[in-house]
Amino acid sequence: MTAAPVQPSGEAPGLAGRIARAFIDSRLTPLIVITSILLGVAAVLLLPREEEPQIKVPMVDVLVAMPGFSAREVEERATRPMEKLLWEIPGVEYIYSTSREGESLAIVRFKVGEDIETSLVKLTTKLHANFDRIPPGVSFPLIKPKSIDDVPILALTFHSADADHFTLRPRWTTR
Repeated sequence: MTAAPVQPSGEAPGLAGRIARAFIDSRLTPLIVITSILLGVAAVLLLPREEEPQIKVPMVDVLVAMPGFSAREVEERATRPMEKLLWEIPGVEYIYSTSREGESLAIVRFKVGEDIETSLVKLTTKLHANFDRIPPGVSFPLIKPKSIDDVPILALTFHSADADHFTLRPRWTTR
């Protein structure tokens, strides 16, 4: 009869010590280690890799105009009802919206991997089917698909105590 190994302090090993002792004394440990190494090598060799994977994240801008209305009226009469309607579309993951004087913009982002054409058809169909619910004064929605590559990499903000937002707005000229 052999005695259990004793810790230098004289105490018996705890749970972790007993598990470690079981793996140290087991004949299966080398087999588990070799299997893990082979699975890792197979994963590196067999799984496809890309330096720049093409991730599909369909996004659609929905713009409606309400000339002459304040930002609060645009939000209450156009943005909120439109958001509720857009959330009913299957596959919608996020909706970002903004209301300003005279117009509303909703950016509808679908789940990663959704087909852009199918998502666009679902969105357009939903808006056309509910066109009768659009309040008077709201224009027909302008629908513009976007991709993940359309996201700006730099945003500049201009501020002045003397000039208004229109004066600070950059003017792009073409020659």
